[in-house]
Amino acid sequence: MRTEVEEAVLAQIKPRPREQQEVLGVAEEIINAVNLSGRAEAMLVGSVARGTWVRGDRDLDIFMLYDPSLPREVLEEHGLGLARDVAKRFGTDWREKYAEHPYINATIHGMDVDLVPCYGVTSGAEIKSAVDRTPFHTRYIRERIAPYVEDVLLLKQFTKAGGVYGSDQMTEGFAGYLCELLVLHYGGFTSLVEAASRWRPGLFIDIEEHAAKSFDDPMVVIDPVDPRRNVAASVSVSQMFTFVELCRGYLTAPSNAFFFPPAMTPFTLEEFGVEAARRRTHLFAVAFETPPFIPDVVVPQLRRSLEGMRALLERSGFVVNRAEEAMGEERCLILFELFNEEVPAVVRHFGPPVWSRSNAEKFAGKWRKCERFAGPYIEDGRYIVEVERTYTHAADLLGSPEVLGVGLGKHVKKAMEKEWVVLEGQECWSPEFAGFLTSFLKKETALTKVLRAQGE
Repeated sequence: MRTEVEEAVLAQIKPRPREQQEVLGVAEEIINAVNLSGRAEAMLVGSVARGTWVRGDRDLDIFMLYDPSLPREVLEEHGLGLARDVAKRFGTDWREKYAEHPYINATIHGMDVDLVPCYGVTSGAEIKSAVDRTPFHTRYIRERIAPYVEDVLLLKQFTKAGGVYGSDQMTEGFAGYLCELLVLHYGGFTSLVEAASRWRPGLFIDIEEHAAKSFDDPMVVIDPVDPRRNVAASVSVSQMFTFVELCRGYLTAPSNAFFFPPAMTPFTLEEFGVEAARRRTHLFAVAFETPPFIPDVVVPQLRRSLEGMRALLERSGFVVNRAEEAMGEERCLILFELFNEEVPAVVRHFGPPVWSRSNAEKFAGKWRKCERFAGPYIEDGRYIVEVERTYTHAADLLGSPEVLGVGLGKHVKKAMEKEWVVLEGQECWSPEFAGFLTSFLKKETALTKVLRAQGE
């Protein structure tokens, strides 16, 4: 039984018949173009194929299925060639993108279209790459989802509004396929929300009862078409419990705001400066050109690089409150909020215990000949010297060659070897990152935003 809130939401998110005809018509045109080439068999996959797409989400995923006997490099070469030809036939903008293997992203009749080559394997056991599973996902859901389409639409809108929709590396949330499986497992949106309000780490769901592998993830949903895969592997523990909190809030006081939250107004440069000054902390950002790869490749490298820089700052005496990364179209930003922007010129350097005679004598002998503030002296049985720091200001450290040696991601390091800049305070703000910076400074849970919108 739908609530009035849910009925009103469905009226806003269900695709209208005319929109469905338009989207499916474009898909049919593209599929015919692929099939008429005689080079591959086309298949519409994803939420449009399954009928679980939200109004306005007009993205099309067209898979081009090739003979499984083709070598991988031949598949990529032939698949990209066909995808380019199809895109050119419609006279559209297109670009080559990279995931596990390359594909073509094109704009056709105003719709975002992915043309993806894959192997047309006959069973899940024969899968050669991750994309080969997708046709099986589509067939599995289409055979079962008809009674629950509206429930899936509600769940997708609910997770989108809460910022937990998407299995990409930046979101670490719920994929569309995962949403569909959860609705199938729990038998609808309402029963899912009620169950999720009680979730704990270690959740395990296996619809087909065929798991062939164990997982340590906080949330495990065994893929019905691949018993060795966790569909929920992308869901971080933070996003899992952001969803749990939202479900608890919705059960307590359901409202439209859980599906259509108020839009966030990004800080202007002046507002950003005022808010940053009010915190009395110190903001620094490392900015560089965005590597030419998809977010699922770049974002993990940004996070690895962030952790390397954070460790460098902390072992150099700077206290990091929070740090986050952002991938923009033109630039990437790694942002640090520090409790101190400067450290003293003197730093204590610890040597070996005096009873470790050989090492202790080498340490003391070395430092007696070196420039130092004080020492060597003995404290609690160890030698200590007080020496001068190389970098006493965070900006100088982040701009130094030492940053390139902290275990950066491969593509991040390559970009930074060309150039990087260190931004401080209001310099961190730009139109491209205004929303990211606003969310950083005003960090709060999705439920908190909803309650604030409701005036609670």
